[in-house]
Amino acid sequence: MASSSTPRCNSSSLENSSIKKPVKDGTNWEHNEEIPRIPGEMRVTDKEVIYMCPFNGPIKGRVYITNYRLYLRSVESDPVVVLDVPLGVISRIEKMGGASSRGENSYGLDITCKDMRNLRFALKQEGHSRRDIFEVLTKYAFPQSHNLQFFAFLNEEKFPENGWLVYNPMVEYRRQGLPNEQWRITFLNEHYALCDTYPSLLVVPYNATDEDLKKVSAFRSRCRIPVLSWIHPENQAVITRSSQPLVGMSGKRNKDDERYLEIIRETNGQISKLTIYDARPSVNAVANKATGGGYESDDAYPNAELLFLDIHNIHVMRESLKKLKDIVYPHVEESHWLSSLESTHWLEHIKLVLTGAIQVADKVSSGKSSVLVHCSDGWDRTAQLTSLAMLMLDSYYRTIVGFEVLVQKEWISFGHKFASRIGHGDKNHADADRSPIFLQFIDCVWQMSKQFPTAFEFNEQFLITILDHLYSCCFGTFLYSCDSIREREKLSEKTVSLWSLINSAKSKYTNPFYTKELNRALYPVASMRHLELWVNYYIRWNPRIRQQQNPVEQRYMELLALRDDYMRRLEELQITNNPKLSNSSSSSSSSQMMSHVQTHF
Repeated sequence: MASSSTPRCNSSSLENSSIKKPVKDGTNWEHNEEIPRIPGEMRVTDKEVIYMCPFNGPIKGRVYITNYRLYLRSVESDPVVVLDVPLGVISRIEKMGGASSRGENSYGLDITCKDMRNLRFALKQEGHSRRDIFEVLTKYAFPQSHNLQFFAFLNEEKFPENGWLVYNPMVEYRRQGLPNEQWRITFLNEHYALCDTYPSLLVVPYNATDEDLKKVSAFRSRCRIPVLSWIHPENQAVITRSSQPLVGMSGKRNKDDERYLEIIRETNGQISKLTIYDARPSVNAVANKATGGGYESDDAYPNAELLFLDIHNIHVMRESLKKLKDIVYPHVEESHWLSSLESTHWLEHIKLVLTGAIQVADKVSSGKSSVLVHCSDGWDRTAQLTSLAMLMLDSYYRTIVGFEVLVQKEWISFGHKFASRIGHGDKNHADADRSPIFLQFIDCVWQMSKQFPTAFEFNEQFLITILDHLYSCCFGTFLYSCDSIREREKLSEKTVSLWSLINSAKSKYTNPFYTKELNRALYPVASMRHLELWVNYYIRWNPRIRQQQNPVEQRYMELLALRDDYMRRLEELQITNNPKLSNSSSSSSSSQMMSHVQTHF
């Protein structure tokens, strides 16, 4: 464990650029201590290296490895160069060069990261200088491959807020007005016997018995039956989610599943068909029949309308992000930028996800039909569509805490495979299950926030912080793939929640232009002309790409700081002029003045 002399720093202080002067905000430094550490972080080793900076050339420095981070500090450069990389961000570590390599700085380590950057360090060839640091890095960057704990279980940070209390499913469903006459809460999955990748508490039609649910689960992939995600407060149309039906090549039918969807259709009192949005391209859905899956046919489900949304699978998305990384790191090729970006198809995929979510939201908002959303297993594209549609329809999810609830509910509790999609602590970088599905979702949220700058309580830093700690393994929030495993590992007892960090410093993540609006649906424009590459995330490591700061936001924050300064001076003057003025009357007077000043902004 960290010694008492360890300088305390906050885990939110991930570096925002590859090269910068050392940042002391939120970090206490001591003269005898070269690196910042958080409680529970231990220094393991350090080594003199040459950092092969892709922007400024070779930089001599010292790299420190702890059980949480790789930290480099230059020794002969001005300004001082600092790299601060959580080990969870590392995807791959390769040895560069061999004992016989003769080129300058040709012997060392190549490190591939999950956050759009690569690092290269040159080392001396004598001794076993590379072997030692390679073994230490590999051990702590991939703890799951070495029977070690995630750092989240060692993190001893304390925060005023307990993020594990943010999401209570019963509280959230009650906020939605559930249970009601049409929908009930079932504890059938309390011990995860019905479906081991679903949460323990589910909302299902009132007219469907628990025995019905068991029969339906046998006909749905991974037993992921259709359950409620969100209900419209006025027209009672619902968003439900599931996995694909197990139709197979022979076109199997299941009377219980057919009746169950009919019950869902009838819950909002409409006579129109139930709309089923299959996130896959139709050709993929047909191909899934060969492996026992498939889709709802017109014959078996005459009161349902099936629509395919043409969103590609995890493998296509992984390759698209790989192409995007190739064009943004380390160098951006200005002359062919637009054609290079187009060739990645990244924004095209973002467009398809947003378009699908808009269709879901519009169908429910119109009150014409309830919807069922699924893909193959219902934990990737399905989560993207349901959560984005809910974000469009429900202003609560656009607040800081509301968005945390949305992520906990639709992604974490409903079994998005974070462990295999991100590869937490796993050295198998070529695993075919890796895919940036959650990153795409956050990108879509950012696109919405750009089009509706006053509709979201949170700012861009909030979204970037979520993505940084998606990889860092500093918090327990995104670890493992389903609640059944999280409960077994006692995650909420043994780790800190990311929401503890964020909710203890909300002002840092608050959008100053936020205007609270109730029941206003947002429909972003999903055409390619209105979508942008998120430069402040994807190209943030390049010091030559200026971070895009909103000048209006910057000026607004300056005015707020100026206002606070004036209020402080006013209070001092009041106390100076009237020493007998009590603290209570002083604060009362200044607060009155504060409300007066606020009206001018």
